[in-house]
Amino acid sequence: MYRYDEFDHAVVAARVDEFSSQVARRLSGELTEEQFRPLRLMNGVYLQLHAYMLRVAIPYGQLSSRQLRMLAHIARTYDKGYGHFTTRQNIQYNWPQLCDIPAALADLASVEMHAIQTSGNCIRNTTSDPFAGVAADEVTDPRPWAEIIRQWSTIHPEFTYLPRKFKIAISAGEEDRAAVAFHDIGIRIVRNDAGEIGFKVLVGGGMGRTPRVGRVITEFLNPTELLGYLESILRVYNLHGRRDNKYKARIKILVDALGIDEFRRQVEVEWAHLRGSEVEVPASEIERIHSYFVPRELPARPEAPAEFLAARQQNAAFARWVDANIINHRVPGYAGVTITLKPAGGIPGDVTADEMDAIADLADRFGFSELRATKDQNLVLPSVAQEDLLPLWQELVSLSLAEGNHGLINDMITCPGLDYCALANARSIPLAQEISTRFADLERQANIGPLTLNISGCINACGHHHVANIGILGVDKHGDEAYQLVIGGDARDSAAVAQISGPGYSQEKIVDAVETTVNTYLAQRTGAEETFIETFRRIGLAPFKEALNAAR
Repeated sequence: MYRYDEFDHAVVAARVDEFSSQVARRLSGELTEEQFRPLRLMNGVYLQLHAYMLRVAIPYGQLSSRQLRMLAHIARTYDKGYGHFTTRQNIQYNWPQLCDIPAALADLASVEMHAIQTSGNCIRNTTSDPFAGVAADEVTDPRPWAEIIRQWSTIHPEFTYLPRKFKIAISAGEEDRAAVAFHDIGIRIVRNDAGEIGFKVLVGGGMGRTPRVGRVITEFLNPTELLGYLESILRVYNLHGRRDNKYKARIKILVDALGIDEFRRQVEVEWAHLRGSEVEVPASEIERIHSYFVPRELPARPEAPAEFLAARQQNAAFARWVDANIINHRVPGYAGVTITLKPAGGIPGDVTADEMDAIADLADRFGFSELRATKDQNLVLPSVAQEDLLPLWQELVSLSLAEGNHGLINDMITCPGLDYCALANARSIPLAQEISTRFADLERQANIGPLTLNISGCINACGHHHVANIGILGVDKHGDEAYQLVIGGDARDSAAVAQISGPGYSQEKIVDAVETTVNTYLAQRTGAEETFIETFRRIGLAPFKEALNAAR
């Protein structure tokens, strides 16, 4: 696991001191809110409907139990006792007092955490596969490369004030668990025909008002050339990206305007100047960063131990949890475990300070003190011995965190919506709670099978509704909250943007519309093995629209 070096410590300490002074000037009235705005955004502080909000960076989602306990401390000391995990593998606090934020940042710095570049028009937290380094289907560990990108992009003088926020994701598994196709830059680590490791790079993906699937700009990039190529992409964007209209400012709009071939040509021109320069990553630096991520030597543990197999056969609830929340590990006898923060009737992604402390204890006991935050607003224990899965599950049951619903309909991604966000048109949280209550029965969820359902309170798509099998978008309909239902999105390798199903729904009707959509799938699928997205791609939107219109 990466540990700060002297440069990290110096940068974070200097930023805490600087922002403390800026906050004092704001509180004294020396700075107006408008003058303070760019300063606070550089430090992850938003002004929402009712209070300031602090977003804390969790680079590529990696956490230690010590850091999670500090996040619990921040929630308990400076907020209302809970935090909210986000789709960028970060955590945010919705109720801190501005006067307390410098102290919170100082506490975070003591465990090598910060809030730098979690907001503003800069390169945000690089996200990655939450099972990086342990997944059995992985080409190589993407975390060292995510760390190299983090170091390069942090306070990069050329990219501090981009036309708009900029997001990068990197993945190395056969299954894309980082949604790379929906990022400004998406990176897949691949092997070429010679068996060499390199990068397939996509550009211009994203959601929001103009959802786009990223387009391939290069099929294979040598590792030492990664930063030079990324810098070339960002230079073209920084030069030509629109600054007159924030709704047209993302790189996807520029790629649309130029076309991928012309965009690629301009990037190649920039790259010709940078190639062979100091921007190239020296082999010694690649080796140094990789040394922080040497795979842990896991003690030998029995594969498929008898007690585990017996419990899985005899306990239906445990079996459902194993089926949904466990993935294959690179080391026999171990598993990767998802702890879903989505109890029936709960708020997706929210976790209390007490729950954070308890999960940190479980990480110490069962998971070598290591955790990951996920883009699905969950937490992961990346390495748990199979013989420890039953006692881990039993502990999670006692915490009401043993929902076996990962990847199922109740494992929703949900933005804070109109309960917190000044940009939202409609509430997301009460809707998510109502849907999760409607579909609370785990046997029913398992029968429905793999299905993503995401909710956004506005067109900015913080809830990723565009890439959900069933997506819900909050809209303003003559001053009333209403919801648009979209169907057929997919964030995986077979990336697709969801299609609008028809006219919007009132608050009272939208959950029924979700149930109609699910029931249509169940009636149309060829068997229990055919997933929702497979059925949708076979039959198209028309049968769903017909059923929804008939039920109106």
